[in-house]
Amino acid sequence: MASNGNNSERVNPVLRISQMDALELNKALEQLVWSQFSSCFHGFKPGLLAHIEPEVKAFLCLFLWRFTIYSKNATVGQTILNIQYKNDLSQTQKYQPLSKHQKLWYLICTVGGRWLEERCYDLFSSRQLESFCRIKHFINFVAGLLKLCGLLNFLIFLQKGKFATLTERILGIRSVFCRPQNVRQIGFEYMNRELLWHGFAEFLIYLLPLINMQKLKLKISSWSLPIAVFSSSENTLAAHCKECSVCGEWPTMPHTIGCSHVFCYYCIKSNCLFDMYFTCPKCGTEVYNLQPLKYKIEMTEVHTL
Repeated sequence: MASNGNNSERVNPVLRISQMDALELNKALEQLVWSQFSSCFHGFKPGLLAHIEPEVKAFLCLFLWRFTIYSKNATVGQTILNIQYKNDLSQTQKYQPLSKHQKLWYLICTVGGRWLEERCYDLFSSRQLESFCRIKHFINFVAGLLKLCGLLNFLIFLQKGKFATLTERILGIRSVFCRPQNVRQIGFEYMNRELLWHGFAEFLIYLLPLINMQKLKLKISSWSLPIAVFSSSENTLAAHCKECSVCGEWPTMPHTIGCSHVFCYYCIKSNCLFDMYFTCPKCGTEVYNLQPLKYKIEMTEVHTL
């Protein structure tokens, strides 16, 4: 083993948070394995695994124990965090792997104890005999006592930083680093880009409703189209009364806004109600006064368009 020459925790102490993180990673892995395994039976009859669920979970945990604690002296969470178990019963200061008895008792205390609790609860929950009720009360008492001891062990662990679980304290196994820790270089470039983009997106979400997109569109279109110079004569105004400056059709109830262009009444009125600063899309003149067109255009002129 690569860690046989490492010193004990006095040289390389394991932080409490690292040991707690390893336990949480182990729980997450067990839930992930169970969810992946149970998803294979979604096409079968519902409740197929309900009767043998404790046994199936125990088998999966046994499989994980075989390739983690038994072969590597570390759980999956500990392996990720560069931690492994050390035989704390040995008097030497150098690393000593777990003995076979410690590994077997670890399996019995973790996997076997959990299976016994779940299976006994299923067996005695539906029995009404007095003997079964006594056994059930005894099992509940033992489970409560173990939980109380686990709480006391956790309080001691917070003070001294050794033996995160009651099983570790009973078996005399403790967490140590596999190899010396190096300073971890963390790059924040990706995080900075994400924060910058989210801030910019929130700014756009706040800013876009304040922008009058229709007025901006009409303003850009007025710049792109050439602006002609019209005379103030009645003939010039009559020549531009054949097309609405908004919809481009023959003007219905033609009205003017003070420039030489004509609009349908409904086109200019709806735009003015939507935008109080509406301007002519052809010449950019603001709406000073909306008046009906005084010039009469014969309907025969439609055919000349």
